Amino acid sequence: MKSLELRQLFFEFFQSKGHVIVPSAPMVVKNDPTLMFTNAGMNQFKDIFLGNRMAVNKRVANSQKCLRVSGKHNDLEEVGHDTYHHTMFEMLGNWSFGDYFKRDAINWAWEFLNDKLKIDKDRLYVTIFEGDKSELLEFDQESFDQWASNIDKNRILKGSKKDNFWEMGEMGPCGPCSEIHVDLRNESEREKIPGHELVNKGHPLVIEIWNLVFIQYNRKADGSLEILPSKHVDTGMGFERLCMVVQDKKSNYDTDIFQEIIKKISFITGKKYGVNEKWDIALRVVADHLRAVSFSIADGQLPSNNKAGYVIRRILRRAVRYGYNTLEIEEPFIYKLVPVLASTMGGQYPELQSGQGQIAKIIFEEETAFLKTLGKGLKMIDRMITDLRKEQKNVLSGKVAFEMYDTFGFPIDLTQLILKENNMDLDTKGFEDEMKNQKERSREDASVETADWMVLKETDGTEFTGYGKTEDDVIITKFRTVKVKGKETFQLVFNKTPFYAESGGQIGDSGFISSAKEKIGISDTIKENNLIIHIAVKLPSDSTAVFKASVDAEKRLMTANNHTATHLLHFALRSVLGNHVEQKGSLVTPDRLRFDFSHFSKMSKEELAKVEEQVNQLIRDNYTGRITEGVSMEKARSMGAMALFGEKYGDEVRVVEFGKSIELCGGTHVKATGSIGMMKIVSEGAIAAGIRRIEAVTGSKAEEYINDKLKTVDEIAALLKSPGNVTESVEKLITENNSLKKSMERFQIQATTIRIKELVDNSININDIKFVSGQVESESADILKNVAYQLRTSSESMVMVIGTVNAGKANILVTVTDDLVKNKKISAVSIIKEISGEINGGGGGQPFLATAGGKNPEGIQRAFEKAAEFLKSI
Repeated sequence: MKSLELRQLFFEFFQSKGHVIVPSAPMVVKNDPTLMFTNAGMNQFKDIFLGNRMAVNKRVANSQKCLRVSGKHNDLEEVGHDTYHHTMFEMLGNWSFGDYFKRDAINWAWEFLNDKLKIDKDRLYVTIFEGDKSELLEFDQESFDQWASNIDKNRILKGSKKDNFWEMGEMGPCGPCSEIHVDLRNESEREKIPGHELVNKGHPLVIEIWNLVFIQYNRKADGSLEILPSKHVDTGMGFERLCMVVQDKKSNYDTDIFQEIIKKISFITGKKYGVNEKWDIALRVVADHLRAVSFSIADGQLPSNNKAGYVIRRILRRAVRYGYNTLEIEEPFIYKLVPVLASTMGGQYPELQSGQGQIAKIIFEEETAFLKTLGKGLKMIDRMITDLRKEQKNVLSGKVAFEMYDTFGFPIDLTQLILKENNMDLDTKGFEDEMKNQKERSREDASVETADWMVLKETDGTEFTGYGKTEDDVIITKFRTVKVKGKETFQLVFNKTPFYAESGGQIGDSGFISSAKEKIGISDTIKENNLIIHIAVKLPSDSTAVFKASVDAEKRLMTANNHTATHLLHFALRSVLGNHVEQKGSLVTPDRLRFDFSHFSKMSKEELAKVEEQVNQLIRDNYTGRITEGVSMEKARSMGAMALFGEKYGDEVRVVEFGKSIELCGGTHVKATGSIGMMKIVSEGAIAAGIRRIEAVTGSKAEEYINDKLKTVDEIAALLKSPGNVTESVEKLITENNSLKKSMERFQIQATTIRIKELVDNSININDIKFVSGQVESESADILKNVAYQLRTSSESMVMVIGTVNAGKANILVTVTDDLVKNKKISAVSIIKEISGEINGGGGGQPFLATAGGKNPEGIQRAFEKAAEFLKSI
């Protein structure tokens, strides 16, 4: 029986039992934070089991595409080495949502296997849950009794919680299960060892084919179990294994599900299946992984370096490695298998048929990129293994493994797999230490990861159509992925484009591409090796479609305004300053322009005004642009065109003329200068010796700039209540303010002097030293220092400690008269260091005057006391 017939027979059987056949859910999970991939048929029904939503149909059946490669259900390491494990597999299942339970589930499973498929009952065994005292779970007597009515009791085996209590994860729906196993060994082997001794023992021909799960509990986060509102049935039967049984094969890979794919691989590689065990493993790996990757891409998950995308990339890279290392294929070939897979499984899963072109192209890109990495990495690791054996060692240095990972991009999981195959280990701790160090370095030095181009269609290049239009119909000819600082973007190349790529100082266009199905933003357009590259935030779901490429027309026009204005500015600068002026760089954006030029001195206000006036006159004259394509460089020079700094020109150039302004330029420009509106210089300054920079705005941005300035003037006039000459009013205000400042300073000096004299009058004598201390209100540290200094110079044998508080912070000033510094070696610095801790601060100075600042004003009084104690100790 062919696989297509078998799947259909299953559907028809359960339809006869009142089940509705429902489609498979996507294999890639998008709306469940606990899962990246559907790993069991019941995932899409989890909310029903939990009672969060009602079931539309009480009984359903389907064939669910599943992936088990990460997390609890991780079969990746075993795939290919045995005959029955897979990454992607189909799970036939029937469900009851609060309807039938153990009796019907068991009876119908037996009926389908024994009556419909005619599987010999003497080759079947069943297991039931034996119970678990730690969970207070009893032996599943109900299942035992029901099985006993169908099969000999000696074929009913008790299973532990590990084997016969199904849980989808650390928490969620769960319950006891009953597994059906089949013994496919030949008669002589069966006579030697009874089948029941090999159930759940990992024998490749004594395998589980169907698991009947009786969901009646919910595992909570704390590990406890609660009974679900309704009892449910969830059964899952591995379709690949069932095909093996029905088609009387000894391996899943011998069934018609895989054989067409394996034959194609053998044809491409020249390695026949069944001849060499290493070849067989590689052939199985490639056939299995092709399915996993293709179904994932069909569901919208592209290979990447993050989460689900990284899992898919790992699977594909494992297949590529086996193809390269064992099947000796050093070029992309897995993508060639996609049509065979689509032919084999596209009937049940039409997304394979409709998306096979896209799937193949994405796989091709991934293969091409990774083969470059593999070629270098595999040779390196082979040499390392040889060296280890010579040295009689079996552990590869973590530092060496990290160098392969970091420098050459060789995946660490593949390094571990290769070492394992050679009975060697990896110094994991050493690798992790190197990784940690690298991450710390990466914080300061961001890395860029650029994938190879995936070519969809060979073309001679990209035709730029943007001089005459801002929209055009395009197709994607190639794309690649780029990762910068952990952010992934996509670079697209079209057969033609209206998007201008950043060059000649003009920034790239932005906009979007759209098809009948989607609209994707283009954030920037750049040029690399004469290739026009469009930066997109995501890849189209169908990269083979025809797209309408639409430039942001408003930004384009504003950019064109500024670009033409730089030409006019260049001309005006040469007219005003002289012919020594040459362009040394520029930046043209929608919002502003920047123009760098050679000139020996700062431009005067008068010169800037003349340049600006001349540019605006050229704008008002509304010169029509005259653009000549394909001009020889010699002819362009004869026309008076100026070549711009930093630009490379070919044999033929593009000449752009606006009046007497003639330049070689490949940028976009206005049709006539009048559309610029006006230009306003906002700054001029030096950026290097002999190089000046002007920044300016045009059009509406110039209006905004001028209006902002006028608004500020109006606001000042309103504040001054002077609607007339604002300049005179401001000058008058400045004069008055300066006069007031001087008056305030005189007042502060007087007040500070009076206060300090009061403190001097209240001084105390300590060891024949006049000790002056106290707090002074003074907003000016300079005034305080000056007053204190004058008093110090007019006194003898005096130490003065003054404290102030400004803006919540404490300040202390210490002065010591010259005689004490000279004769008794008393230093203001020593005192300030002794007392500054009281204000939670520090300071310094000279022997005769020192200061300190701190955060604790409350400590000023204690500082005075400590200064007195210091003098007492002398």
